Amino acid sequence: MGKINLELDVMMARRHISLQDLADQVGITNVNLSKIKNNKANAIRFSTLAGICKALECEPGDILKYDPSDD
Repeated sequence: MGKINLELDVMMARRHISLQDLADQVGITNVNLSKIKNNKANAIRFSTLAGICKALECEPGDILKYDPSDD
C-alpha cells in the first residue's frame, strides 16, 4: 500500500528554523510539531499543514513524500 513520509526536518534545516520557532508561528505545541517532524503522527490537519507551508514558504509536496515500498 505504501506510506506518506514527512520530510519536515529537511525543510526546517533548509530554512534555518527551530522546532520551537516553527511551532510558535504555526500555533501548535512543540510536542505536536515534534510528532509530525519525526513521522509519529497518524494524521495532520490541513490548517496545520497550511500553517507549516506558510511559515516555511513551501508547498505541501516539499514536505510530504510517498514511499510505495513501505508496507
